Order: sequence, then structure tokens, then C-alpha cells
Amino acid sequence: MSWRCPSPSNPPASGSRGSRAADSGIERSAAGFSLVFPAAKLLIHLLTARGYGYFRDELYYLACADHLAFGYVDQPPLSIFLLWIVRSILGDSVFALRLLPAVAGAVTVWLVGIITRELGGRGFAQALAMLAATAAPIYLALDHFYSMNALDLVFWPLAALTLIRVLREPSPNRWLLLGLVLGLGLENKISILWLGFGILVGLLLTRQRRLLATPGPWLAGGVAFLIFLPHLVWQVLHDWPTLEFMARATGEKMAAKSALPFLAEQIRVVNPTTLPIWLAGLGSLLIARSMERFRPLAWIWITVLLLLILSGSSRASYLAAAYTWLFAAGAVFWEALCERLRVPFGQLLRPALVAPVVVSGVVLAPMALPVLPVEDYIAYSQALGFTPSTDERKELAELPQFYADMHGWESIVDSLASVYEGLSPDEQAVAGFFTGNYGEAGAIDLLGGRRGLPVAVSGHNNYWLWGPRGHTGEVMIGIGGSREYLEEVFEEVELAARTDCGYCMPYENNQPIWLCRRLRAQIDELWPGFKHFD
Repeated sequence: MSWRCPSPSNPPASGSRGSRAADSGIERSAAGFSLVFPAAKLLIHLLTARGYGYFRDELYYLACADHLAFGYVDQPPLSIFLLWIVRSILGDSVFALRLLPAVAGAVTVWLVGIITRELGGRGFAQALAMLAATAAPIYLALDHFYSMNALDLVFWPLAALTLIRVLREPSPNRWLLLGLVLGLGLENKISILWLGFGILVGLLLTRQRRLLATPGPWLAGGVAFLIFLPHLVWQVLHDWPTLEFMARATGEKMAAKSALPFLAEQIRVVNPTTLPIWLAGLGSLLIARSMERFRPLAWIWITVLLLLILSGSSRASYLAAAYTWLFAAGAVFWEALCERLRVPFGQLLRPALVAPVVVSGVVLAPMALPVLPVEDYIAYSQALGFTPSTDERKELAELPQFYADMHGWESIVDSLASVYEGLSPDEQAVAGFFTGNYGEAGAIDLLGGRRGLPVAVSGHNNYWLWGPRGHTGEVMIGIGGSREYLEEVFEEVELAARTDCGYCMPYENNQPIWLCRRLRAQIDELWPGFKHFD
């Protein structure tokens, strides 16, 4: 026996005129209440925006925004261009940087509600789906700081919404819109390719494959390709640096992860109490008669999941955006079931679905948002049985990498500034900084720049493409590395200080700060050997 979702073409059965009026009033109230979720999501992020400090990647992205281009070693240009606009208008404070991801998070929740409505969900379904999206720790974490990931969480559900409308009533304009969304999404993050491949697989494996015989899908693909073309040209002109970056990151940086741990992590990061919602959504999209035309949505999730498992070293966040439409479809399922159950079971089922998500959302929030002082967070996470985690092959201390990377940058720059200020005026005039990673370099450029320090150079990712940045190597102050290596490169190497950055990542703490003089060769000759993309 199959159930049918309530929709404009398949309305639920109703009783008397008074009953219909009462139901209508309840639905209007529920729908109105559901508008609270995008606003609540925005407020949550605005209130926590200043928590802890700049995230490592934010410092790097700000440096990228000083070098606008059609591409970067580790990302396409859209998010950096938007950051340049934000910085030009609002400045580069922590709060200013995190305003756009907060808005993006609210838009994501709103899109979940719209998708739910498009799938036939009414007030309760929309509220339940948006609640699930609001309470998902991975969404809270990714929408907290500036990166392409917050925007990615908008492009995936926006593409899904457009696809739903295409599947319901195909038209050239809708296919064009889908191509526009996918193209802009690609200019933000190339993982949209997974989504595009999932759409293709979803069409091939369902009755919607007939659409592949029409111009629409190819029109959408052509539009997406044209939008993405400037970045492809940039890749060609720079010898495909992103491919090198991806190969090294997968092979050397990312921790290996087999299927079962990856699946368990999926359940955890989207909130375990939402499992009945999104699993019901996946099941209904696969087998429910009323969802047949939207079946490609299920195959998108399955396809991307399999791709990530086969890669053997994927972050849990890579699949996060695909849960937006599973939340929506699952909420439609539960709303329909509540309406079919006899009193009082239907009334009891609704709070039974909502309450665990609300409670767990509050309990898990400190694991995704910096709402607690560091010492309190450590005690709280230990009480819950959480241990610090990372998707990379990195040593951890008291904090997970996500939080540790928000600590210590001011202290590191203070230590470097002390060494620089101890130089003679003549040496200060020619001195520069070199670092092993873009976080340190970005901190020097932003925080050190406010103090009049010279810019940093690094071989890490796009910093390598920017070259020596005017430095000759006559006097350089560096972080990390061994004396033996540096003495091969410089004539004089002196241990000047050590970093002390508290709750930062362990590999940033107690690192040597070297004062180096007189490169043994021209810096342009040595520069190719400094490159490391990861």
C-alpha cells in the first residue's frame, strides 16, 4: 500500500465546513510560525558571530580578496569576489566577515521550507523540515564563518528547487535557470560537479530519463559550462593547480575514512534525532507513488554518497547540502502520516517528532557554535563524551580543529612583531616574513598589517602563486621548519623566539621563530622549490 502526499493536485480528505475552516486556521498558523526559522537561524549566527576569533581559512580568504582573479589554487573565485565586496563596504572585522554566511544560512533554511511546499508539504511539514535544518550541527558550523561552504549550502537546495519545478513542468526557461544556478555554484565550489553528475544519474535511473531526449538538460549544461569557462581558462593558464591541490590533499592531508565510519559521521553531523526525518525522505523519494516524478532527488543523494565513500577520504560536510531536500521530503511523509492516523496518535506523533530535534539541537549547539567560554566548552564536551576531532592527519589537543583554528593568531603575530621590532631600521626596511601555511601568512597580512608589519610570503596554495611579493630574502623572519634546512638556504640562521598560542592547533604552538639573513641564491631561483599545494 502506498501513501499519497497532500498537494494541490492531491489534497487530504476533509470533513465538514467547520472542520475545514479549523484545519485551514491551524495550517495558516503553522505556516506563519514556520517563518520564524529563517529569522531564528539568522539571529543565532549574529549573536555568536564574534565567538573565539578569526578562523584560519578566513585569514587566507581575506588575503585572496586582495588578489582578485578568475581562480585560486583551492577554489573558484565567486566567494572571494563576494568577500571583496563585503570587505569594501563593512570592513574586515570578525562580525563583518560573518554577516554574509549568517544570511546564507537563513536563506538555506528558507529554501528548505520552499522545497517542502513544492513537494506537497503544508504548515507542519514546512516547520518540521526547517527545524531539522536549523538544528543540524553541520549547518550551524558551516554558516558560522566565512567560506565558500556557506554559499554551497544555498546553491545545492536552490538547484534542487529548480530541478523540482523542471520535473513538474519542464520548460526552456526553467532549464536555463537550472544551468544558471549550477554555473554560479561551480564558480563558488567545484563540488557542484557531484550534484550535476547526481542529476544526470537520477534522470537516467528514473522515468524522467525521457527528458534527456529534449534540448533542456543540454541547454542547462551549456549555460553552466559557459559560466564556469573563465575559471577553466584560468586553470589552463596556471597548469591546473587545483588538480594538483586535490591530489595532494586527498593523498597526504585528509584522513582515510571507510564506509561505515563515514555513514556514522553523516548521522552525527546532521543531528541523530533528524534521522527519522531524512531517512523517511529518502525512502519516500525512492518508493512513494506521489513522489515518483521527484525520484531523481533520491538518486542524487545516493550517487554523491557513493562517490564520497569510494574516494576513501572525504569530509562529512561534503554531503551536507543534500540533506536539505531529504528533510523536506521526510517532513511531507510525517505530515501525511499524522493526518492518516486516528486521534490521538496523530496529535501525539507531531510533538514526538519535534521535541527530540529541539532538545538535541540545544544540547549539540556548543559543538558547532562558540557559545561557551573555552574552558566551559572543554568540560561540556568531555561530559557529553565527545573527543576532539579532525578530518585531517593532524595532532589535536583540547579543542577540535574547527575551534583550535580560531585561536592564537594574535599571539603568533605578537611574537613575530617583537622579533621584527628588535631589528635595526635598516634591516626592518628590507625584512619580510615567511611561513609554512596560509593561516600564519594570512594572520601576518591582516593582523600584522594593522601594525605596519611587512607582508608575508609562503609556498602554501595561492601564496605560492603570488611569489616573493617584493622581498629579496636579505632578512627574513620565519615560523617553523628545521635549522638544518634553513642553513642550506640562508647564510645566517638565529633562533629568535618561540610561538605561544594557547588553544591553537598543536603544530602552531611552541614553534621556533627564526631570524634568517642573506639567501644563498636569488629568491626567484629558489621559489619553485617552496611550492606545496594541500
